[in-house]
Amino acid sequence: MKYRLIGIVATFFLLAAAFVATAFDNENPNNRVHQHLTARQPDAGCSCDGEELCTHLPLVVIETDGQVIPGEPLSADGTFLEQNESVDYEYENVTLAEDGSTTIACQVRIMDSESANHHLTDQPSLELNARIRIRGNTSRLFDKKGYLLKITEEDGVTNKDVGIMGMSAHHEWALHGPYLDKSLIRNYMWYNIAGEIMDYAPNVRFCEIVINGEYQGLYVMTETITNGENARLKMSMPEDGQSAVSYVIRLDRGSSNPIKNIETFTMYALRNKWIIDIAYPGTDNLIQDRIDYISQEFSDFEKSLYSYDYDTEPYAWWNHADIDSFADYFIINEFTCNYDVGARSTYIYKDIRGKYQMCIWDMNSSCDNFHFSQIEPQRFQMQYITWFYMLMKDENFTQHVIDRYRGLRESYLSEEYLLSYIDDVVEYLGPAIERNFQVWGYSFDDYVPLSPAERNPENHEAAVAQLKDFIKVRGEWMDEHIEILRQYSHESKNKKFNH
Repeated sequence: MKYRLIGIVATFFLLAAAFVATAFDNENPNNRVHQHLTARQPDAGCSCDGEELCTHLPLVVIETDGQVIPGEPLSADGTFLEQNESVDYEYENVTLAEDGSTTIACQVRIMDSESANHHLTDQPSLELNARIRIRGNTSRLFDKKGYLLKITEEDGVTNKDVGIMGMSAHHEWALHGPYLDKSLIRNYMWYNIAGEIMDYAPNVRFCEIVINGEYQGLYVMTETITNGENARLKMSMPEDGQSAVSYVIRLDRGSSNPIKNIETFTMYALRNKWIIDIAYPGTDNLIQDRIDYISQEFSDFEKSLYSYDYDTEPYAWWNHADIDSFADYFIINEFTCNYDVGARSTYIYKDIRGKYQMCIWDMNSSCDNFHFSQIEPQRFQMQYITWFYMLMKDENFTQHVIDRYRGLRESYLSEEYLLSYIDDVVEYLGPAIERNFQVWGYSFDDYVPLSPAERNPENHEAAVAQLKDFIKVRGEWMDEHIEILRQYSHESKNKKFNH
């Protein structure tokens, strides 16, 4: 009887533990794939002679038939900028293809097998036609370039949706080449963690890249923030004859295509110098009525934030925006001190049937990797950033942020989870780290963009240690001080904004 009772108790605790683990894993119904947990591991082994490139990661081979990939930054006088030019340099233009276009045609082969390592001589899993250009803003100034790939039909013009490395089919992909981030993992890590916390964050896969026969190192194949048929944001598609449409807007430097740039309430009322452009729909579906619709609808949201009725029904801001999405965005960017948001790389999307939601992008400068100056982990900053300046005046939103933060520190933002995540990803990358720095390792000595200079790590191990140390210090400080956010919504501070 005694042992039977012990068995019943033990079974109960096992079931309880399994329930908790399942609840944690299934907190987000998106079934996020973390490549380092599910894909082929570095110790899987290979029977090759080791004389050629051999990698457990997916291998992407790009051929441009001798064409130079456009998109290199140019100064005002049309001359090339020096490689590793100071990252605060604002370039005027970028190079174009010989025919004046922004992209060139290329052929792409992808080796992605779960049963074997990958080599340049392998039969590809995918053979694709595509167009390619250098992408990014500040990152264009780095030696290691990032690229935008648009998959096409054989005609080189018509978009073709293709699933890549287990990610949903789409024609547009970003190849992010970690360079400023010497740990190599910030975007991969935080996109995946945000994807567990929020409704959507871009899916990502590590891979290694060879362009025109030259090994380029470790890259992250990344979904761009856009819509598709049952892919990515999964919003409703544009309908012919309808001006109302689902859309994605971006706050940054603005689009080179002026019809995509819109004026909204904060631009003329607050003299916001950053530009909002329409990232989706594309220009083929961007008629003037839709541009006007998007501009007016987002202005209505901004007006609701900056009105005396910002927290009063029926005019309140939450009728326009999803409180969970904005709170999660606040927490992730605040925890990582990713303070470029609200000025650059800031994405908001809205399904025609729903409310505004936010999506993270570009975590390269997060966790004290901002190049201009050191980001002290003992501070709050998000409450001063566009839109959140007013959101934090709402006591309900502030309370929601505090409660949500406390909950996430027990799961995806716990110190144990984050440090273990870093270790697991580094272990998964294995020999790809050394191969990457065989090409780009000189940057530890020749390229020291972080100020003051002692912040620049001397090697990959030091970069990983810096990332871990920041997470520990930041988490401890926020745990102790998260409640002081209440001051920003206190009545004594907001009399002029309230009834």
